[in-house]
Amino acid sequence: MALFPLTSNFEGDFVLQLLPVDTENTMDEVAAAAAVHSVGRRVRDRPGHILRVRLHGSTELLPRNLKVADAGFRPTETLDIVWQAPGA
Repeated sequence: MALFPLTSNFEGDFVLQLLPVDTENTMDEVAAAAAVHSVGRRVRDRPGHILRVRLHGSTELLPRNLKVADAGFRPTETLDIVWQAPGA
């Protein structure tokens, strides 16, 4: 368990956020941590949607249970946090 810095590029937000997470956090937990800085501030909530994580510029979503420690991220790597529609 260690603090690890990432950068959040939240869908619909124009601000990149420094996002300190724990190496044991899952991608769901990373997405939730990013949402705290964007949803309800500059981004409207989308009830029923799931927040997903992908590497910046990629279209491939990372597994929701993947831990930061196992993802191979570099410090301050930028992650896109995107909304996934229900049933998608």
